[in-house]
Amino acid sequence: MLKQMNEALAYIEAHLEKEIDERELERIAGTSIYHFRRMFSFLSGFTLGEYIRKRRLSNAAADLHAGMSVTEAAFKYGYDSADGFSRAFKEWAGINPSTVQKSGMLKSFPKLTLQLIIKGGVEMEYRIEEKQAFTIIGVKKRVAIQFEGENEEIMTLAKSISAEQREEMRSYADMEPHQVINAPFNFDEGRMDEQGSLDHMIGFLTAKNVEPGNGLDRVEVPALTWAVFTAEGEFPRVMQESWGKIVSEWLPSSGYELAEAPEISFTGDLSDPAHVKSEIWMAVRKTTLTK
Repeated sequence: MLKQMNEALAYIEAHLEKEIDERELERIAGTSIYHFRRMFSFLSGFTLGEYIRKRRLSNAAADLHAGMSVTEAAFKYGYDSADGFSRAFKEWAGINPSTVQKSGMLKSFPKLTLQLIIKGGVEMEYRIEEKQAFTIIGVKKRVAIQFEGENEEIMTLAKSISAEQREEMRSYADMEPHQVINAPFNFDEGRMDEQGSLDHMIGFLTAKNVEPGNGLDRVEVPALTWAVFTAEGEFPRVMQESWGKIVSEWLPSSGYELAEAPEISFTGDLSDPAHVKSEIWMAVRKTTLTK
């Protein structure tokens, strides 16, 4: 998987002065653009768009230093105007492009090569399961992305659930895990920089085709293959660490890629925060390499 992703990065590098074709990226990487973007973000800490923009501006800085005009650099790297290029360049480098020409001051952003580094510390067990289509019934809110600690916006969402909503949600819970689940989805691209937001849902899973009342939302999830991970330890630290390890360590060598679906998690008894069992479901599909 990493070999194909690095080949896709080589394609990007060769097309910084041209249009980058997402279908060609899919072909080279042997995966969907959705999965490629998410894997790239998890492994690099940058969104794909941010990486491409910074590589183009870095190359533009070298061209400006070599004597290219601001207008020539702007159009070479796909900007519609010299003004737009100058604004983007100053935001990235902290100086105007004309300053590079006059003073020789340079800033660079090197080409990236992805490597997998396995770190210990969190032991996880997993299994692969086929699950039929289901619906999540619950409350939903757009919240800020947060890596560590308890997310206050999610805590507020949980506290907002009324007795009537709780009773109705429970009445639909006719499938595993038969308990409340958390389901983040619709992530902004800045996820790995802890930027942007996501839709977070708290609710229950059901196989029923229902239209909930009491201000509840529903999200339909198609029949998919799921990688189901179990972890145990200090809550919420171990669960949060598990999310990152699944995508950055397990996924690249698993033979699977992420499918577009909510990520589902739930916990066991919280009475002892140092020893909480948790389960994480990630929708996946077999990777089909075309090279």
